[in-house]
Amino acid sequence: MKVAIEALEELVTANRILAREGVVDGFGHVSIRHPARPDRFVMSRARAPECIEVGDLLEYTLDGDPIDPGDRKSYSERFIHGGIYQARPEVHAIVHHHSPSVIPFGVTGARLRPLMHMCASMGYDIPTWDSQTKFGDTNLLVSNMAMACDLAAALGHRPVALMRGHGAVVAGPSLREVVFNAIYLELNADLQMKSHALGEVTCLSEGEVRACLATRASYTFERAWERWCRRAGRAYDERPMEGPLTRV
Repeated sequence: MKVAIEALEELVTANRILAREGVVDGFGHVSIRHPARPDRFVMSRARAPECIEVGDLLEYTLDGDPIDPGDRKSYSERFIHGGIYQARPEVHAIVHHHSPSVIPFGVTGARLRPLMHMCASMGYDIPTWDSQTKFGDTNLLVSNMAMACDLAAALGHRPVALMRGHGAVVAGPSLREVVFNAIYLELNADLQMKSHALGEVTCLSEGEVRACLATRASYTFERAWERWCRRAGRAYDERPMEGPLTRV
């Protein structure tokens, strides 16, 4: 695999952080677009995120076909990543998860909205994709490109989409950003449910979300990433893993 070891270690770290912070458990996955081949992405073989090592990482085409997998089995929902990378050239990392506080917002009429400034990066308008609308009764897994492309269309230009009865997908321009957004999406969902128990909730306005995003600095992700690395027992690299990090 012609990807710098630093980028691969960063992807392992992302898996460990998401597991440590309770966003993924034995299921869920995170990927990066191949730094040198935008027509490919990198993701682990089918394994619990907390257990993933560099040797588990595989390259995939944007149709979800593994490159040289050997005897390593792929996630059945790898197509989620391929479909979004196809539709969104600016996206360089994706997280799919089933975090517990997010699930209720995908199966009820309650809309998930940012209610805290740190959660503004989830966006103001968060859609819910329902696989049954076009594909009828299924096991709800995104197991082919047709379903993945339909999910990508529902996501549109947004950073987050919920998946009815399933979970959520988070997409963005860097690995550290999508990990940040996935963690704060779960936090926001938990806080929103607790807040509703107390009374009417005042969420951020669309203008407040835009203002928060306009003043967000890169150190926001770095401060959080350093802490999460320590909690997950992973080394912190001060250099964000963005750009064409490749080994030829």
